[in-house]
Amino acid sequence: MKIYAIGDLHLSGRQPKPMNIFGENWTGHFERIRKDWREKVSSEDVVLLAGDLSWAMSFEDGLYDLASLSSLPGKKVFIRGNHDYWWNGIKKLRERRPDDTFFFLQNDCVKFENVLVVGSRGWTCPGSQDFTEQDEKIYKREAERFRLAFAAAEKVREEGDVLVAMTHYPPFSIRREDTLFTELFESHGVSVAVFGHLHGGQYFPLCTEKNGVTYHLVSCDKRAFTLTQIFERNTLQERSDVL
Repeated sequence: MKIYAIGDLHLSGRQPKPMNIFGENWTGHFERIRKDWREKVSSEDVVLLAGDLSWAMSFEDGLYDLASLSSLPGKKVFIRGNHDYWWNGIKKLRERRPDDTFFFLQNDCVKFENVLVVGSRGWTCPGSQDFTEQDEKIYKREAERFRLAFAAAEKVREEGDVLVAMTHYPPFSIRREDTLFTELFESHGVSVAVFGHLHGGQYFPLCTEKNGVTYHLVSCDKRAFTLTQIFERNTLQERSDVL
């Protein structure tokens, strides 16, 4: 089993939104992602999708975009991004999932062989530009969601299991200060974390290590519209680009 990650697909199947307004590199981006996905992923593998799947505003339109992933191999694990307005009610979403290869995280976890995955949207962290009192409230609420997810993971965690965390927002600012998210990841023994949200020329390291946790930025345009492999079998992948 291999585990891959990608974020910010920004699909718009029913109400097309040309993505090349964000740069010509976005032209045909979903076709490029699907091609890479099919070349890399087998039915035994897992793909983590780190939020902002769809521009859809309605639940039905979001399901339409979800269904566009049905033909792709592997198990798909989702968290909500800041643009996923269509994501409305976890119970309904799980009941209407396209098939049993789709998994949605909210205050809980999912386990594949010896890998446990927890995830939540996250939020702008202290130290980021223009961090407000309202941001502080949402930041603390998202940290509580992670606490619930880790509590769920501890109930099923076994010796030798690898813990992976997925968040949409970066779990720290560019200066990599400690945050509630990083403290939770470290105290619960997370090995690797993935996140998205950042695009274009905004600088952020693609892969970095902080206090024993390896962090991967997997926004699709930052990764040339390809999936990032973070795990294989019982061993985390060695990365030559860790800063």
